This record gives sequence, C-alpha cells and structure tokens, in this order.
Amino acid sequence: MTAFSRRAFTAAALTSLLTACGGGTATEGHASRTPPPPVPAGRRRPPARSVPVRLLIPAIGVDTPVIRLGLAPDGTVEVPPVTAHDRAGWYRHSPTPGRTGPSVILGHVTVGPYGDGVFRHLSRLRRGDGIVARLENGTAAEFAVTAVRTVPKTAFPADDVYGNVDRPELRLITCGGVRTGDGYADNVIVFAAQGGTGSPTPSER
Repeated sequence: MTAFSRRAFTAAALTSLLTACGGGTATEGHASRTPPPPVPAGRRRPPARSVPVRLLIPAIGVDTPVIRLGLAPDGTVEVPPVTAHDRAGWYRHSPTPGRTGPSVILGHVTVGPYGDGVFRHLSRLRRGDGIVARLENGTAAEFAVTAVRTVPKTAFPADDVYGNVDRPELRLITCGGVRTGDGYADNVIVFAAQGGTGSPTPSER
C-alpha cells in the first residue's frame, strides 16, 4: 500500500466509513499490532496485479460481484452505492487479493429501502471460515478467517486494519452495533489470511 493510500484510509475511516449500513455483534478485542513473521520465500507465488471481480463466502451465503471503489470528493473512502442489487466494493488503492498487504473490501448490512445488504451476516463468520476472491485475470485467492471484531466507529483501528503486513491478508468491513438516526454506531471487521496457515496477529485477537 502506498503512503498516500494509507493516509487516505486513516483519515476516512475515523469519520465516515459505511455510515449508511448496519447490523452485527462484537466478537473480538483489540491490542497493538505486531508484524507477523514473513512468508518463507518460494512458499507461494503472488498473483499478478489484477482486480477482484467476485467474492465468495460460503459460510454466510455470499456470492457477489465486486466493484471498484476509490476516494470521494471530500477525501473519504467511497462505499458501494445503495441499490436493490447490492454488491461489495474493493478499495482500489489496496493490494490485489493474494499479494502482500491488507486487501480491503467493503459492503453494506442494510441498503435503505431495499432491505438487507450483501454483508448482512458478516458478523457470523468464525475463525477458519473460507473466503475466495476471484480476479479479473482468471485466478483466485483463497483466505481463511483469523478474527472477527466489532469496534466503535469513533475508535476505528485504522493501523490494525490498513497497516502494512508481511503476508497476503484480507479485510472485510461493514457496519454494526446500535442503529441511530445517523446510521450505526460500530464497524464489523473480518480479518483473514491467505491459505489459513497463519495465526491471528495481536491486533486481530
């Protein structure tokens, strides 16, 4: 992840990430990040730079197209549009799923008058559940959940979510907690690692 994209992530996440969605329950705590050990050389070949076009999470019945997201005019991270056919969105300044670093995908829990969103059951995921990101170049990156957390939006752990890591990881983000007139109080964050061979880092526990 570039320095620019990380700064953009941090500024946006603290203020307006996914204010239009909601739902979920707390499952994990918070601690300071300690970088995980690097993946041994030659263990796996990273995919070429591409873009995710589909996301599959069998444990919660998700099979969704993935759109690209950037930054809104005010500098915040874009969120998927509120539509009847809700889709997940990949933040295009994050790494390709399967390449080193935290690839970030966002989705709604509710989509206004249309009801449930694509990530409505995200908080039900448990450690070891599988996630597959299919890429535009025809390859796929497989991940396994290492942790699920619910955190207040006022204390969004930007470094834990968007900070540099030494292995391919995935972050899925939606809303959670109590619904208010302005949206939802919390964010649900799923941490996942490629292949499911890694243990959760301290920030994921």
